[in-house]
Amino acid sequence: MARSKSSTQWLKEHFSDPYVKKAQQEGWRSRAAYKLLEIHKKYRIFKPGMTVVDLGAAPGSWMQVAVSLIGGKGQIIAMDILPMDGLADATVIQGDFTEAAVHQQLLQALNGKAVDVVLSDIAPNMSGNKSADQLKMIYLLELAYDFARKVLTPKGVFLMKAFYGEGFDVFLRMLKQECVEVKIIKPDASRSRSAECYVLVQGVNKREKPL
Repeated sequence: MARSKSSTQWLKEHFSDPYVKKAQQEGWRSRAAYKLLEIHKKYRIFKPGMTVVDLGAAPGSWMQVAVSLIGGKGQIIAMDILPMDGLADATVIQGDFTEAAVHQQLLQALNGKAVDVVLSDIAPNMSGNKSADQLKMIYLLELAYDFARKVLTPKGVFLMKAFYGEGFDVFLRMLKQECVEVKIIKPDASRSRSAECYVLVQGVNKREKPL
């Protein structure tokens, strides 16, 4: 079957992308590693020995970054609906984050331990219907935020991928009401034409101000 014009264009853009080439050269599983590295460089969200949960982790580049920054004494639990190669210092869970059983698996892996950082790079499978896809994205954001509120330490950090569009402003206002600090970030490695952004939240529920 011949490729569509749009898929051919995507492949051309993908393989000419300098971040794709750099990731291949430096051993990262995807170009997304540079988004997280840039955010960490500016906001220093990782420290050695931390406990980190990585939601929507496949193919695992954020997991790689977290492992490299928290060291062997930390704990990393990475989850995705897709199969993913593990790493020596990370626990990998395959499952659908919208299912309660997967939440339970994550909690069991933590074994009552509070989490320092929750990462969420989850996004829905895109149908091409922008309105429907955006509603699915907001639903996933709400699920991830609810999970983060349950497991984060008072000074914990929640970093999530989001898309500008219907419902995002309402979700953002809710975060600003409930959290100490909320930042919108557009990393250099995020394509300029994409509606993608990242939301960095500190001090969920305003329980205690972060340092």
